[in-house]
Parts: sequence; C-alpha cells; structure tokens
Amino acid sequence: MLATTSTLSSTASQLTPLSSLSPNPFSVKFSFAFRENKNRIAVPTSLKSQRCQLSAPPALRVSASSQSAPTSVEASKVSALPSEMKAWVYGEYGGVDVLKFDTKVAVPELLEDQVLVKVVAAALNPVDFKRRQGKFQNTDSPLPTVPGYDVAGVVVKVGSKVKDFKEGDEVYGDINEKALEGPKQSGSLAEYTAVEERLLALKPKNLDFVQAAALPLAIETAYEGLERTGFSAGKSLLVLNGAGGVGSLVIQLAKHVFGASRVAATSSTGKLELLKSLGADLAIDYTKENFEELTEKFDVVYDAIGQCDKAVKVVKEGGSVVALTGAVTPPGFRFVVTSNGAVLKKLNPYLESGKVKAVIDPKGPFPFSKLVEAFSYLETNRATGKVVIHPIQ
Repeated sequence: MLATTSTLSSTASQLTPLSSLSPNPFSVKFSFAFRENKNRIAVPTSLKSQRCQLSAPPALRVSASSQSAPTSVEASKVSALPSEMKAWVYGEYGGVDVLKFDTKVAVPELLEDQVLVKVVAAALNPVDFKRRQGKFQNTDSPLPTVPGYDVAGVVVKVGSKVKDFKEGDEVYGDINEKALEGPKQSGSLAEYTAVEERLLALKPKNLDFVQAAALPLAIETAYEGLERTGFSAGKSLLVLNGAGGVGSLVIQLAKHVFGASRVAATSSTGKLELLKSLGADLAIDYTKENFEELTEKFDVVYDAIGQCDKAVKVVKEGGSVVALTGAVTPPGFRFVVTSNGAVLKKLNPYLESGKVKAVIDPKGPFPFSKLVEAFSYLETNRATGKVVIHPIQ
C-alpha cells in the first residue's frame, strides 16, 4: 500500500528504497558548506494574495542584487563520486501519492558532453506534475522517473568533450532540452543530476542558488514566447497571470530586454502591486474586471493561464497570442520551450544588474523532505512566482 502524503513528507528517510536503477561503481564522501545570500527585496505583506490562504507567511521575495553574492557552496576535494544518492522517484503515473523517497538511487552515468551537478536547489513547474500524471506518457522516458527540470548547483565532474565548465563551477539551467520529448529519466530532484553542457550557464554572481533555481525553464519560456511573436521595442503587451512563474518574467523581459512601450498584466487583488513593481504599466484585477472587455488592444497577448478564447479579443489585427496551456483559438499559437544555455548566458547581465528578478513564492523554499507538500501546493494554481526546493540533502 502506498504511504500517505503526510507520511511521505515528514518521514521521508523511513520510506522503503525502490532500488530501481543500477548503481555506479563509485564511492566517496562529499562535503558542502552553505552560505546563502540574504540580499533579497521583500515585497510588502499586502501583496500576498488572499486566495493563497496563508497564515502569516514570510514576505514574498522578489529576488535580485547588483552586488556579488558570496560563494554559496564550497566543494571539498573529491577523488571519486558516490554510487548511490537520495532522490524522489515515481514508478507509476498518478497523483502526489506515487512519489517515493529513495536513498539508494544510482548516481547517473555521465556522457561525454555532460557535466555532473551536485544539486543545491531545484524548482517545480507545471510540466513536472503533468508529466507525473501521465499526460505525456507517449513521448516520456521509461519509468521509474526522478522528476525535475530546473536545477542550480555545483559541477563535480565533466565529460571528456566538455569545454566551457570545470569542477567547482556554480551553474544553473533546465536539464531537459525538449520538455515533452524523451525528458531525462533522472531529473533534478535528487542529490546529483547529469546535464548536457549546452543546457547550462554559469550562475549569476549576485544570485544565490534558490534564486537561480527559480529561473531557467520559466525565463526561457518567457523569452522564447516573446521572440516567436517578433516582439520588439515600441510594441505593447498584455500578460495573463502576470504573477505566475512565467508571467512575472514575461513582464520584466518585455520591459527591460525587448523595450516594450506598454505592458499590462492580470492578477488577483493581492498581487496588483507586485505586477507594478515588476514593470507593468497597467495592473488588472481579474476578480473585478473582464480583461477581454478592454477597449485597448495589444500587439501581443501572452496567455500563461489558458484563456486564449478571451485573449484573442484584445489583440490588434495582425498581432499574436501566445498560449501556454488550454485550447488555442486563432490567431493564437502554442509552443513548447527548448532549453538553451545560450539564452541564460544572454540574460545573465540583466539578472546581475537587478533589472530582471526571480520571484519566489512566500511559502518556500520547501525542504527536500517536503516535496509532496510542495507539489500539492503548486497544483492548487495559487503559487506566486516559483516554488523552490532547498536544500537538497
């Protein structure tokens, strides 16, 4: 019988190992010291959505700094790597109850174009739980699966053809080049993950690992969606679900990277000030206004919530509607992001200058042992920004 959610999260170390992956012939001790960057901009408590029903949570963190962060992890000299690691695994598709904590998962073998990353922080995305629910099983990797796309951590081993990274480098990225086409069987919700060099970038110097982990898949999705519409300086944009993981970054990229002339965005009442702080010129309370009834029209509507049928009513003739989820109504279109470390490298200066910031949900970061609770929360669709898992241990 499967363990209950509360049992999984609170007594993870007592769960029966799955031992479903064959071990590697390595053995070693590995030590890390954590020194997190505390320089984060706190948004006033009034910004928290009442829909989240949180009781006195910490203030929502819009994370950025123009100062260099201290090294967050120090890797000791390593002569070999462990053969087994702790990881969350599921061997069948379903709800959060299929997630199991396993202390004896094989450390992934390294290909010649990959680096092995000691995971310090990881973040959750809707694609994680949709994949776990079996919605992409026709193109998924074989079960059992270690979930997780976003990663921030330290390189501990490099493949023979790796040129840009070395042991000790602090990196971040989305580990799956194609989100739905054969994503890795061994993901980032583990102590170690193997990643192709081309999917990673050096972690921005001023961000800690929690901030960095919150960015890759969402910021790449935000950037690629805007790029596909031909968005450019002087154009206007409406973002649906502007306080979400992708939406919060679409606002910032449109304003500070692409040079938008005007940005509007929707959210619930408690998050309107957050939208303005991110660069929105017009913050629309969807609980009180129907955005589709606006007389103003936009060059691009970025639908990150699944309301394409309404979004097309406020796009200019000849404009574009990006639809990340839900049914697509012309001229709307959908795309699935392609992970690309070059995009992260391009955006690093905006992150290091503080112009673009990571938005982290106030309930997090969740410790590794609370992954089930983190997924359950994400699946309520009430999260603000990103749900981050840290520390991974």
